Amino acid sequence: MILWFAGVSFVFVWWVFRSPALDYRLVMLGSILPVGEVVFGGPRVLHSLLAPVALLGIIMLATQKRRLVRRRWIGIPIGMMMHLVLDGIWARPKAFWWPFFGVDFESGGLPEFGHSLAISVLLEFVGIACLIWAWNAFDFRNPKTRERFVRTGQLSRSVSKPPTC
Repeated sequence: MILWFAGVSFVFVWWVFRSPALDYRLVMLGSILPVGEVVFGGPRVLHSLLAPVALLGIIMLATQKRRLVRRRWIGIPIGMMMHLVLDGIWARPKAFWWPFFGVDFESGGLPEFGHSLAISVLLEFVGIACLIWAWNAFDFRNPKTRERFVRTGQLSRSVSKPPTC
């Protein structure tokens, strides 16, 4: 379940912030980062609200008076928060509010892998649809636009309002 998190996070964060200067590569990275906890067999720190909030605080403190650096790195905690919304971990309070309900980690698998195969495939298709929409809406067919995104994670400065397809 990678495209579900990356695609939906990219589009949703665009619609909320409407900022062409945000590094959307890092938003997508942050949205898939908690999936790495699969190696632990269940949700850990990255599936708690503490991780993105702490990281956001660190970034805000470390980048005072460095607005451009802040704009780049703030995408990771934003993406991590999107992951928490999209995987529904908020419905598991012990994991979501860790360590406030105890320092032991919740047993059980990750919520993103708890769906049936049909639901998982459907969610991945939604992620693909979001990425296709973004490809068309932000004119990634244009090599200059695509190269700018790959190099900086930013969209074209001419994108000032939500594009239509």
